[in-house]
Amino acid sequence: MPLPPALATPPGAGAMADDAGARLIKRGEAEGLFTGPAVIVAHAGLTARRLGLAPPPRGPGLFDALELFAFVRPATFCAPSPPGLALAVGLAEPAGPEAQALALREAVGLLLDELAGPDYPAREAAFTLNETLARAGWPWADHVRAALSARPLRERRERSSGLDVWSRLPEWEDEAPRGEAGCSPVDSESARIRLEKLLEAAGLDEARPTQSDYAAEAAFAFSPRDEEGRPRVLLAEAGTGTGKTLGYLAPASLWAERNAGAAWVSTYTRALQRQIDRESAGLWPDPEVRRRKAVVRKGRENYLCLLNLQDMVQAAQLGNGDLIGAALVARWALHSRDGDMTGGDFPGWLPGLFAIAPGGQASAANLVDRRGECVHAACPHYRTCFVEKTIRASRKADLVIANHALVVTQAAFDGARTARGLKQDGETAALKRIVFDEGHHLFEAADSAFSACLSGQEAAELRRWIRGPEGRGRRGRGLEQRLGELCADNEPAAKALNDAIRAAAALPGEGVSGRIAPASGEINPVGPIERFLAAALDQLRARATEGTSANEFGLECAVRPVTEPVLEAARAAAQALAAVEAPLLALSRHLEDILDDEAAELDSGVRARIEGALRGLDRRARMTLPGWRAMLAALEEASDEPDPDFVDWLSAEAAFGRIQDVALCRHWIDPTVPLEAAVIMPAHGVLVTSATLTDPGAVEDGGDPFDAARVRTGAARLIEPARTLKVESPFDYAANSRVLVVTDVGKDDPRQTAAAMRELFLAAGGGALGLFTAIRRLKAVYERLGPELAKAGIPLYAQHVDPLEVGALVDVFRAERDSCLLGTDAVRDGVDVPGRSLRLLAFDRAPWPRPDLLHRARRQRFGGEGAAGRAWDDALARGRIAQAFGRLIRRADDRGVFVMLDAATPTRLFAALPPGAEVRRMGLADAVEVVREFLD
Repeated sequence: MPLPPALATPPGAGAMADDAGARLIKRGEAEGLFTGPAVIVAHAGLTARRLGLAPPPRGPGLFDALELFAFVRPATFCAPSPPGLALAVGLAEPAGPEAQALALREAVGLLLDELAGPDYPAREAAFTLNETLARAGWPWADHVRAALSARPLRERRERSSGLDVWSRLPEWEDEAPRGEAGCSPVDSESARIRLEKLLEAAGLDEARPTQSDYAAEAAFAFSPRDEEGRPRVLLAEAGTGTGKTLGYLAPASLWAERNAGAAWVSTYTRALQRQIDRESAGLWPDPEVRRRKAVVRKGRENYLCLLNLQDMVQAAQLGNGDLIGAALVARWALHSRDGDMTGGDFPGWLPGLFAIAPGGQASAANLVDRRGECVHAACPHYRTCFVEKTIRASRKADLVIANHALVVTQAAFDGARTARGLKQDGETAALKRIVFDEGHHLFEAADSAFSACLSGQEAAELRRWIRGPEGRGRRGRGLEQRLGELCADNEPAAKALNDAIRAAAALPGEGVSGRIAPASGEINPVGPIERFLAAALDQLRARATEGTSANEFGLECAVRPVTEPVLEAARAAAQALAAVEAPLLALSRHLEDILDDEAAELDSGVRARIEGALRGLDRRARMTLPGWRAMLAALEEASDEPDPDFVDWLSAEAAFGRIQDVALCRHWIDPTVPLEAAVIMPAHGVLVTSATLTDPGAVEDGGDPFDAARVRTGAARLIEPARTLKVESPFDYAANSRVLVVTDVGKDDPRQTAAAMRELFLAAGGGALGLFTAIRRLKAVYERLGPELAKAGIPLYAQHVDPLEVGALVDVFRAERDSCLLGTDAVRDGVDVPGRSLRLLAFDRAPWPRPDLLHRARRQRFGGEGAAGRAWDDALARGRIAQAFGRLIRRADDRGVFVMLDAATPTRLFAALPPGAEVRRMGLADAVEVVREFLD
């Protein structure tokens, strides 16, 4: 079939390609083509933004090539841009608008040829689903039908929509428990030998001495402990390029083989999870073997819920939702490795291609189990559930690749259950040998896991979990749907269930922010929790620092001394929470009784349902609600002295000048106290590793560079001191990098910052990453910088601006060698861009920690007054600079320039940079010249 013309809109230009070839077009013609009868684009939403148009709805003439790619190659990586699509189908990266338009059309042709080829798998299933897409008005349906019909198709015996993928997925099967892991040690020499075999399998030369030494020392964490409560802990810094991933996989895999247990590797970012999974191919080259041996493990909120997908498909078939999007997700689900929608093989850009109401999008936000509403064995898809498959696979794996959030929160939950004499959840019961990669983030992960927050949104989520969705068209299941059948024959359990549902009516409902902080008119809080939050907001407005109501951080103030309205409202709120907690606890006890009294009669499915419900009840009735009540009760204390272990404060989140939520917050001043108790102490061996674990600046003050790491990991309190290891990077930073501090740019003037980045980015020819410490400044610079770079044909992308999530932005930045990207902390921590695509990194200002109440309390605890407190701030800032610099040089042949646009940045902050990275201070004009000459 003939193809429509293709439109490419790189910044500053537009081009179209049709049967006659490619040509440049002006802005008006590009707009006309985009809104015309038929056009091929790559990411309709991003194309519209570049043309200054609103995000488009689906239409019969808007052919998004990315949707075609998602259909033809489900669960396959593609960066969502014309160059990214070209690279994904095997074409060279197109440079310039005309080349991009031609490549876009050529990529579509290759994808349709692939469908028509004799070796395309499961042609009949693809044809069946395409017929459903055709009825839904998918623009590509006729082209796909023609391609698939080019070869004979087997006659279909049953008519189907092709959407019911849950009926075609393989089922999991239980196996006997693996048993306790053994205690055979891993010696240093064995670790070195295993590393050599890994490198050989990866086609690499023999191990570098530093990498071999790292693997040998890492074996310490896999040696048996001598006493309970005395784990083998190693703090190991390995400079970029050391090869630490294979360095710790060598002893970890040996330990797993010798002891029939699972070694857990925990990361902070999804990008590193994927990288470790790829590198495990050296251990198990056969993909099927590796699927069993190495399992990527995340929390439930990351995986597709098949019941949610079925609900969405049924609603979309009745005209309520995006049927095309749901069908493409269904096709992905059939081919996905593990159903991971947030960092796995799901194309995160797919739901954002067109303007679709958030509630109707076929996105992770609507399709994963975010609210603990899983019905477990009562679900018709329980036997094919991605989460259940992954949990069971992790129990049999040699290597479990998890993340800090899952490890810490699940360990805390298992510890609480064990303390009450209940069995552990099973997901982390085998947490005996743990590697915390990106260990510099362990403190933040523990801080998030062990904190408490009573907010309007959190309380509304609890109400929804108990009562179910109360608005029209909302998907979800309350306790009645999940447990009503189980409790029907047990009068006490049924009464407790009904009491909990009634009591939950006192919790905030949907739209709480509009009642306690309306844009106009009087407040109208409903219920005791909302009245407490409204009183808290009054105290916030009275005491927050002058002017903070206008900034992006919202408001915050110390909770003490408490105003009388807050105190009075807190009493009523605590009573309301207690009224919810009591029947939930009673329900939990009755369900435990059912498990005990009817043990002989219960089938495995009912038992699984009850155990799943008990886990949800435990989290809320024994952790969340008591935590909230404890915070409220603390307000009653006569003394204004705060608890020495905690920081309590009131906060309000703001966006676009409006209050979005109000909260009472409580954090541990030192979150490594519960981290040590829940994770470190029960383990037998722990390796905490990172490229930026130490603080070399501490040496200048006469300290130990590992002191901060000991504090921020909890190792400082261990009975048996942790070992330490520092391995320098093998890279020649003196030859391959430049570090510049620009001295004549006003950091508080967005115009000057934008002008400086413009000249630096142009001098580098693109391949630049701009890092900001505030979203407001990022957006202000983007508005000025984008048009200027567009004139030079350099694409500019930005977090919090472009309709792409962070992972997709980084994918595009990596694929397009001369593009530029602006971002904040999430980009700094998640970027892994070796090669020329990242050759310049510019900070808008020194990344000092935000001086909020929590930070001030921690600075007082870990640092103190005066110079000691300054040292704590310095250590945090040095760590952020070192982490950012580590993004710049990823390979031995990388060359890059690091620029700080803050003349006031103290030289002492650069002490964390590797040896050879010399800091030079100069004006902007000289810096531009250095960048141009060095990167030429």
